[in-house]
Amino acid sequence: MSDLYIGLMSGTSLDGVDAVLADFGGSHPRVIGHSSAALPPALKTELLALNAPSDNELHRAALAANALVRVYAEQVQSVLRQCRLSTSAIRAVGAHGQTVRHRPQEFDGTGYSLQLNNPALLAELCSIDVVADFRSRDVAAGGQGAPLVPPFHQAFFGRTDQVVAVLNIGGISNLTVLDPAATDLYGFDCGPGNALMDAWCLTHTGQPYDDGGRWAAQGQIHGALLKRLLDEPFFAKTPPKSTGRDLFNMPWLKAALAQTGPLASADVQTTLTELTAQVCATSVQQTSAHCKTLIVCGGGALNTHLMERLQKALPTCQVVSSAEFGLPPLQVEACAFAWLARQMITGKTGSVQSVTGARGARILGAIYPAQAR
Repeated sequence: MSDLYIGLMSGTSLDGVDAVLADFGGSHPRVIGHSSAALPPALKTELLALNAPSDNELHRAALAANALVRVYAEQVQSVLRQCRLSTSAIRAVGAHGQTVRHRPQEFDGTGYSLQLNNPALLAELCSIDVVADFRSRDVAAGGQGAPLVPPFHQAFFGRTDQVVAVLNIGGISNLTVLDPAATDLYGFDCGPGNALMDAWCLTHTGQPYDDGGRWAAQGQIHGALLKRLLDEPFFAKTPPKSTGRDLFNMPWLKAALAQTGPLASADVQTTLTELTAQVCATSVQQTSAHCKTLIVCGGGALNTHLMERLQKALPTCQVVSSAEFGLPPLQVEACAFAWLARQMITGKTGSVQSVTGARGARILGAIYPAQAR
């Protein structure tokens, strides 16, 4: 039986779709192919709009899911061509979908985490079994449904001789602490990653993100604004905890800006970058004080200014890109969902109680076969 899986990820940053073809047949996960594509502008705009209540949501969400899956299917075919493999060589595709609402444990005590996806259509388009709906079982079991990547971080980056932390900076940032002496795996969402920086950059420069953090490097940190942002109660919560655009969005930022008076747009960008750096650095300091290496993945690892601010905040810890450990920053999450698809296919649990707070580890995901069995 093949041990090749494809993982698909379109993260909270909405910066595109990544497809990773991973081989789990050896002693260590190995990526053998990667393909990526930007989301079509109209689809990106629609997905972002669907993060907030709006008219005709059900109809629009269904069509947006179909459009997203067609991009997924194109990337599956792209990575197969790159690796010169047929669909029959792949055991399954792990397709996370696009998170548009994340409200675990709210409203009725259970809450929900909603990802737009159409895995049945993806199975039809690709002729490969698809695993999807990774978060809902953990939420049903009383968990946060996030983050789900810490077990993969452990499988790929874990060391037996030292404490290592893995920081994923996508739209939202999350931290995994890999301590070989610890009984339980530890991981949680830190807070905003790129989401606020990207939104502010798009509004004031027309660019989807601050390339390399160059714009932020030109401004000054506004202390009063930073303090107001850091007063957010989420930061003081103890894990397990998770978050998303439901909290860290432009209305949240504008509420803080309304109390500071007019500010230069570059100074706001600088302050937002510092917010992400401080929130992440504090998370590391509070949970892994003996960590000597912080491995950073996600789009934030490509932000030179942000990486410099992280290093300044963590002087005793080496802050490095995941690329130095064999997996480029934009491939980590897609590879994680290939790994989670394998966990489901092989009947193994994907969630960790100490991370999500669920009543126990659960097998995550549902399978959509490519054809009748």
